[in-house]
Amino acid sequence: MKENRIRILYIDDEIHNLNAFKASFRRSYEIYTATSAQEGKTLLKEIMVHIIIADQKMPVSTGVEFFNEIKDTLPDPIRILLTGYTDVEDIIDAINKGHIYSYIKKPWDEHELHKTINNAYEIYRTRKQLREKIEELEKTNDELNRFIYSTSHDLRSPLMSVLGIINLSRLDNSVVDPNGYINMVETCVLKLDDFIQKIIEYYRNSRLEVEYEKIDFRNLLNDCITAFKPQNTDIRFETQVDQAVDFRGDTFRISVILNNLISNAVKYQKPEETDPMVNLSVKVEPHKATINIRDNGIGILSEHLNNIFKMFFRSKNNNKPGSGIGLYIVKEALSKIGGTINVESKYGEGTQFEITIPNRNEFDT
Repeated sequence: MKENRIRILYIDDEIHNLNAFKASFRRSYEIYTATSAQEGKTLLKEIMVHIIIADQKMPVSTGVEFFNEIKDTLPDPIRILLTGYTDVEDIIDAINKGHIYSYIKKPWDEHELHKTINNAYEIYRTRKQLREKIEELEKTNDELNRFIYSTSHDLRSPLMSVLGIINLSRLDNSVVDPNGYINMVETCVLKLDDFIQKIIEYYRNSRLEVEYEKIDFRNLLNDCITAFKPQNTDIRFETQVDQAVDFRGDTFRISVILNNLISNAVKYQKPEETDPMVNLSVKVEPHKATINIRDNGIGILSEHLNNIFKMFFRSKNNNKPGSGIGLYIVKEALSKIGGTINVESKYGEGTQFEITIPNRNEFDT
């Protein structure tokens, strides 16, 4: 088998057509023939061909039916239909469904068929090259993601060491810092650590399989509040949980969603607000859970609402530190578990997010 020649399988129940095709094209292409669809399937298990030509009118199985049967198991070969009849509806249906690339009327014109074969092979080569490029890009992307994930983990260790040294210096009063440089260093380290944790969240969300388990939203909300309350002890947290039925969902991704949204609600409070508040409510129903997170913070400009879920987008109406990927991760995590999110905000008054997550409990067997 010569790799540099176009390999063609021609299926036709009329022997003289097969012989005529061989005689006309054997010098240009590598030809294989079969007298039935079944024989063609057997040949295709042994030989990789670039193009399959089949006659429409054959006993047992028509050309269109044959192409429909192999389109999933053998998607790569380009399919050409030969017909001596005007089976317009069958042909149009086959073309629309992608079963065939083209059709040629019998008796065929040698020049026309030759041109069709070469055009079909160009499509075959282009698709193959595109697939190889995609595989190469996916491999490169996978390696890059792994590198970023590994590097992020490695970076956290020295950052935690720096924070530990800062805390030790405060405990034993061994460093005099009248200008507050240590606080500035701590702020920068915490900001960098937050960004690194966002990268780790992004990687884990894109890689981990979705796993469903029972979730108690009261406990989940309390854990989130405990984690973020120390960042601003003045904030009043209000929670309402209506969970009369069991809920099953992906704990990791729901935690990521809540953590990012609560973190933003804490971070983007108004400095002059006398009663900073974050309200969290959850209503669990047999088929879904609806989560509302509302704050009375600085709010979001209306012209920015369509962009807040884009990666690295940061509103310019505040000077708060942020990575610009938190809400992007929220959107991606919701996409993984089939959830939705809506946002309403008034600049200077606050923001409300409504999240809907399917309850997988009803599918639990």
